Amino acid sequence: MPKFLHTADWQIGRTFSTWEPEAAHQLTQARFAAVQRIAQLASEHAVDAVLVAGDVFDAQTVPDKTIRRLFQALEGFGGLWIMISGNHDAALAQSVWTRARKLECVPPNVHLLLTPEVACFDGFAVLPAPLTQRHCFDDVTAWMDSASTPAGLLRIGLAHGSVQGLLHEGIDSPNPIHPQRAALAHLDWLALGDWHGMQLLDAHTAYSGTPEADRLHGNDPGHALLVEIAAPGATPQVQVLDVGQYRWQRLQAHLQLESDWDALLSTLSALDAHDVVQLRVQGSLSWAQQQRLQAALDRAEAQACALQVERSGLRLLPSDEELAALHVDGYVGEVLTQLRQESAAHTDDVLLQDALALLTQTLWQQQEGA
Repeated sequence: MPKFLHTADWQIGRTFSTWEPEAAHQLTQARFAAVQRIAQLASEHAVDAVLVAGDVFDAQTVPDKTIRRLFQALEGFGGLWIMISGNHDAALAQSVWTRARKLECVPPNVHLLLTPEVACFDGFAVLPAPLTQRHCFDDVTAWMDSASTPAGLLRIGLAHGSVQGLLHEGIDSPNPIHPQRAALAHLDWLALGDWHGMQLLDAHTAYSGTPEADRLHGNDPGHALLVEIAAPGATPQVQVLDVGQYRWQRLQAHLQLESDWDALLSTLSALDAHDVVQLRVQGSLSWAQQQRLQAALDRAEAQACALQVERSGLRLLPSDEELAALHVDGYVGEVLTQLRQESAAHTDDVLLQDALALLTQTLWQQQEGA
């Protein structure tokens, strides 16, 4: 039974400039590790070919070293690698692909299908729809409907774009693909790239998603698809294989009750080196609670791969005991008391909350430094 490993959207060379440098470096390197893992899986499952549905590279301008490293990462699988270009690495007259060929770093078992022509292999034919520019407004898979292939060979489509009407609202974009293309072209499998989440669209069509998560969309990335097809016209058997290292999460916490605190502290303590997290914290807290929160965040930051915290909705509201412990009198004491009273009465007044937080924090720091 012919077997294929379907993958896409490696985005090799992607940088993560919105994250701190150490984490950004780890995330960039993880994309090479994902390719090595795909090669390992291809060998373990003895597939007939790895189908790579575009966006192998994140940009045309990746360094030569990155191009060489990518093809070196394929060494763990000596079988067929079949690749097309996507919107990030479109097969322009001068592209990352022409550079790869000039560098003479493309192994002989790697087939770059950069023109829409049938390519025949042992037991199957591939009908590729590579992108030759970043945005196409015609369906580049339309030619598959009338393309002939030798009798007895599986018909495998390989394309990169947006299946119209089947993805989330607003996803329909340039590089459209007809939702019934597999049926219209009598394809046994249509391996798609562009959508970074894994999604099975019908019995013969799927997005594998990116093998390593790279954004906070929560659309089930981090996989490759093992596809087995008994014979032309048979229903493919599809198995989802885990590939990715990192869990990207967007978390929110509104600190109001003690249970809110317990939940947040439990979440933070559970983070490890595989977590990439954006956390938004809201609510009000005393000075002691702020110190407690900061300590928990410091520990979590050391544990996780990356942690970004949004605190604009967090307000410092010292307790009466904490204010009394400052032993502030005179004019400053009067201002502090008035701010405390006004802040308690107008909890939605951001300026009041910020003024109280700034004054209290300054006084505490002065006291601790005395």
